[in-house]
Amino acid sequence: IKRWRTSAMSEISWFSALCDDDYEQLGVPQLDLRSSWEHCSDIVHAAQDGGFDNVLLPSGYDLGIDTLAFASAIAPSITSMKLLAAIRCGEMWAPQLARQLATINQILNGRLSINIISSEMPGEALDGPSRYARTLETMTALRTLLSGKRLDIDGEHLQLHVDAPRICRDSPSTPQFYFGGLSDEARDVAAAGADVYLMWPDTEDVIAETIADLQQRASTYGRTLKFGYRVHVVVRETEDEARSAAAHLISAVDAATGDAIRSRSLDSTSVGVRRQAELRESAGNDGFVEPHLWTGIGKARSGCGAAIVGTPQQVIDKIHRYEAMGIEAFIFSGYPHKDEAERFADLVLPHLSHGPL
Repeated sequence: IKRWRTSAMSEISWFSALCDDDYEQLGVPQLDLRSSWEHCSDIVHAAQDGGFDNVLLPSGYDLGIDTLAFASAIAPSITSMKLLAAIRCGEMWAPQLARQLATINQILNGRLSINIISSEMPGEALDGPSRYARTLETMTALRTLLSGKRLDIDGEHLQLHVDAPRICRDSPSTPQFYFGGLSDEARDVAAAGADVYLMWPDTEDVIAETIADLQQRASTYGRTLKFGYRVHVVVRETEDEARSAAAHLISAVDAATGDAIRSRSLDSTSVGVRRQAELRESAGNDGFVEPHLWTGIGKARSGCGAAIVGTPQQVIDKIHRYEAMGIEAFIFSGYPHKDEAERFADLVLPHLSHGPL
């Protein structure tokens, strides 16, 4: 392994599959990999033991287990890592949500970060501008209350005039907000209210264009953003082994099964999801859209639909290319998640300069 010397220090995070998204082969459910307290906590503890800086706890309504209940239960055993808890805007009354987040953050001794999700609720129909208006109002409300300040907001979705709860007043905090989305409305919300703009996989030229666009948008609000990248990884000792493992992962998925899996997500028609489909369609016959970025994984999941595939050195080199473009936070995942967290921690993580944002 080449030893890199760089001043860049990135946050390296893993993913705990709370949303029934863990397999040995995509599309082939296994009861022992279905989301549960036992299984998902095993993933989180493997990430902590492996030396990761943070772990994403995703959120879905119909899929899996509740994010904040899980976060509060796992928090006392997390001593050297952050938790990135996903919340769905509109799912909870904002002042009570702030109270819950402040409580979890207290248990974690200030190591909570928040992934803002903008999708509709089940049974709800909101157009993009309305959804993102609610998202920005929610972010504003949470940031105000968590910092211990009184909230006075008369928005399209939130009309609140309320003091912050005592826990927020006594222990004001400012957890970082991670947020992603490709539409114009989403980009403007990120520029106005996010701390970390989180991207799904794309080609390096598109990533560079997206970063430049978000930097310009944020500057109009007098703000700066950090940039994050959510991507799967398949790393093996040799490139042939990595490609074989990737092919095995989707070998049981036919077109109908893949369509059914992708359609289960509430955001299955979003601009970001459509872009992942375009990326997959533009790839070569082997599924690679550029060196070591493989889109085959998107055949069987909505959302993040590509993986870095290669040897430890090839994966490290790809990560450093992203770092050179300005990405400071990575959220990796692999199937099955506990095993691949341990593999990544053994083969890749020791060779990266990393620490929490």
